[in-house]
Amino acid sequence: MSTHTSMKDVTAAPEFRLLVIAVFVFGLMSVLSPDRFLSTQNLTSMAFQFPEFAILALAMTIAMMTGGIDLSVVGVANLSAVVAALILTQFSDAEMPASQSAIWLAVAVTAALCIGAIAGLINGSLIAFFGLPPILATVGSGLVFTGFAVAMTGGSAVMGFPGTVALIGNATLAGIPVPLILFVLLAVLLHLILTRTAFGLRVTMYGANPMAALYAAIDVNRVLLKVYMSAGVFSSIAGLIVMSRANSAKADYGSSYLLLAVLIAVLGGVNPYGGYGRVIGVVLAVLSMQFLSSGLNMLQVSNFARELIWGALLILVMVINTHAVTALRGSLKPSK
Repeated sequence: MSTHTSMKDVTAAPEFRLLVIAVFVFGLMSVLSPDRFLSTQNLTSMAFQFPEFAILALAMTIAMMTGGIDLSVVGVANLSAVVAALILTQFSDAEMPASQSAIWLAVAVTAALCIGAIAGLINGSLIAFFGLPPILATVGSGLVFTGFAVAMTGGSAVMGFPGTVALIGNATLAGIPVPLILFVLLAVLLHLILTRTAFGLRVTMYGANPMAALYAAIDVNRVLLKVYMSAGVFSSIAGLIVMSRANSAKADYGSSYLLLAVLIAVLGGVNPYGGYGRVIGVVLAVLSMQFLSSGLNMLQVSNFARELIWGALLILVMVINTHAVTALRGSLKPSK
């Protein structure tokens, strides 16, 4: 009886449905374009590609866990990358010895992470201390961050990095792409934070019931500051990967990644109203979207049609999830 019940619980979990979707999409694209989709070159290419937007989805996840959202992730990523790029082009060049350029790369990476943390602190302050709705605060700040990046570069791309920059986005370690390793480490870190720390418990409690969290003597403002600072740091890491892979930095890179990050978080089972979300669900959603995106690319579907599909999928998932939550609440009402 218990085995039957536990199996039923597993199959009813959103993560199980996501696993089925990921396997289905992978199988479908394998059938439609087996020679190209299953090639070693394509699989390796996907492993290099998806960490860029997948890490942004992790940033979106932690913000949505509080019932908020961070629509400035792409702006933060690009501003961080631009700052790092300007440091690299100002103080190093392609002719510099690898040992010296590695030092400047470390300085640039540190500066980018600091930019991400400061941007997140600004977002958190607008929401926690000024009471702005997260969607408006982060839309506005995202435009400001993008404006700073444009002002610093004149709207043009910054390029001319030393070869060590390629280590972040184009190198492999033991045959595994470095961007994939970074994504796995960050996903594990976020999972541990949300499930094994007091901070993660406070994030979940606040997202589930902000008023109850307040009465439980949780420092809500401090939680929000940490959440959006974490999202900012995650975004800056994504920006560094984009910079390395493109061998340049620009204020408008990855404009489609914002929709993708929101879609992945929602598709991954993160409750947009807060209080629930699992990193494994987000990872499965990332794989599903990458398989779908790669397959559509091989089927020569245009980028505009792809964004149409993503937008429609986001609306569909929101409708299904909202309907499911409403049905669950109805079933929990005591009968008269």
